[in-house]
Amino acid sequence: MNTPAHLIFGLAAFGRPGARAVTAGAFAGALIPDLSLYLMAGTHLLILGTDPQVVFGQLYFSDAWQQVFKIDNSIPLWSLGLAVALWVRSRWAMALCAAALLHLILDLGLHHDDGRPHFWPFTSWVFSSPVSYWDVAHYGRPVGLLEIGVSLILCVVLWRRFKDLWMRGLIVVLALAEAVPGLFWAFVFSTA
Repeated sequence: MNTPAHLIFGLAAFGRPGARAVTAGAFAGALIPDLSLYLMAGTHLLILGTDPQVVFGQLYFSDAWQQVFKIDNSIPLWSLGLAVALWVRSRWAMALCAAALLHLILDLGLHHDDGRPHFWPFTSWVFSSPVSYWDVAHYGRPVGLLEIGVSLILCVVLWRRFKDLWMRGLIVVLALAEAVPGLFWAFVFSTA
């Protein structure tokens, strides 16, 4: 899934009005599994001027990058974190780890040939889903549109749930970040 969708899903599932720390935990947990990709790809694309084909065709699949992904996309590690959060009864840490796990479970089912080793440290095996959230050869068009639709419905739910101005501003930004690029690419690929 696209990162804005992960953030929307994480907030809808684990964010709580009146509990800013819990909501911040949910937001952070939904973001952290993708954060290393943004940092590494952003450094190469924006600072070093590396060609996008090299970044996403070579570096993404390199041993160095995959080693980072093994850690921040590990279902066993995030599950251990959730167990500790439950044990110490930390609501924000529960939201953080639960949102990260939701992110990883959704990614597990929506990455065909660009998945991550979600079961490290037990194995470096990568599940190749028959469905992709972006690859048109693996149902990317309908899955992408479904992602946008569900995300926008969840934004309405979040809008009704959260009354704070700052949260409503975030919801609008997330809705636009999810829908506008997704609708643009759906149009481009449907005319190709």
